[in-house]
Amino acid sequence: MKVIGITGGVGAGKSEVMRLIEKNCASFLLVADEAAHELEKKGSECYNELIELLSADILSEDGEIDKRKMAEKLFKDDGLRERVNAILHPAVKRYILSKLEEKRAEGTAEWFFIEAALLIEDGYAQICDELWYIYADEETRRKRLKESRGYTDEKTEGIMKAQNTDEVFRRHCAVIIDNSGSLSDTEAQILSALSGYDDRKNRCG
Repeated sequence: MKVIGITGGVGAGKSEVMRLIEKNCASFLLVADEAAHELEKKGSECYNELIELLSADILSEDGEIDKRKMAEKLFKDDGLRERVNAILHPAVKRYILSKLEEKRAEGTAEWFFIEAALLIEDGYAQICDELWYIYADEETRRKRLKESRGYTDEKTEGIMKAQNTDEVFRRHCAVIIDNSGSLSDTEAQILSALSGYDDRKNRCG
């Protein structure tokens, strides 16, 4: 089973790329943000630690963590965000490793894709056979974030500044998918990356 890490800046369209990957190959897809959400649920691994750190102010009426309330607290406090990440990131990595071993044992998927913004920073290159960088030009990313998420220019700017530069992504990733254009163009690049995997590995080996 080939393990591929999917990364890129906010608004690059990583989720869109994951849907196209799922359509085109026998794969298991895991999104780090979704794994983190599972680990934040009541009764899950990170729930009590997060409540202790952020207080019950972040809870909704049903006792679950309200993502919007938590995001509002973290947006105002970089130090607090780092402490939350120190709780969530190791737990997400353990969750991913567990799923990876589970899928290897099942032997049903040819590919295992992990999508996360922080693959490089969190050392996922040691887990993955290859990293893919989903690129989109800055203007396209800003437009997407405004239209799909309602982000202000200020919020977009703050998130982009906190993420890796294009240069860093390109330096660490073996494949670059330009998702600035049409879906059909992106899909063609994905198909090329999938079919060229063995050749890339042979050249590296």
